[in-house]
Amino acid sequence: MKNFLFYTLISSVFIISISSVNAQKNTSHDNIKKVLYFNPEVEPEVEEIKEPTNHAFFSAVSDNISTFRKNKMLRSEVQVSYDSIDAKTISEYCKNNDADFAIVPKVKYFKVGLGKYVFSNQVIVSMKLFDAEGNLITSSDYDTYRKNMRLLGSAENSIKIGTNGAIKSILKQLRKIKPSTEAGF
Repeated sequence: MKNFLFYTLISSVFIISISSVNAQKNTSHDNIKKVLYFNPEVEPEVEEIKEPTNHAFFSAVSDNISTFRKNKMLRSEVQVSYDSIDAKTISEYCKNNDADFAIVPKVKYFKVGLGKYVFSNQVIVSMKLFDAEGNLITSSDYDTYRKNMRLLGSAENSIKIGTNGAIKSILKQLRKIKPSTEAGF
């Protein structure tokens, strides 16, 4: 009788431990959403400011995405035109990168003065969010001058503030569109 109880106890502990491990594995991977970010279109198109703009933009995105454990950032080194986006192209990139969503950004610098290369530290960060099929879900603009009245500071900080503001605006619009359980893309 003691052997029977001992083997029953051991087998029930073994079965419970296996089922709890399987339950943990399934929930952690199903909720993670992969978001594909393209390089931002930079306006005005000056080659010298593209790389610092990309660096500041992706730094802000990675900082923002790290706060949401349900999301994973994928980066594409391709720049897609913000104004003329092809749904087929977006869906192909999402399919090839196994992404659930795609974001096409644009960073517009304010031009100040009469010179060709005189820029302000103020930017407008615009983003369009697409699903994996290439359908536009929502878009957002964040003007660092109008929203924060920033007059001083670096352009890099303005890009980070604008990117954070645009992402928060997209999340706010998604909560209005989708139920609260699906709102965190």
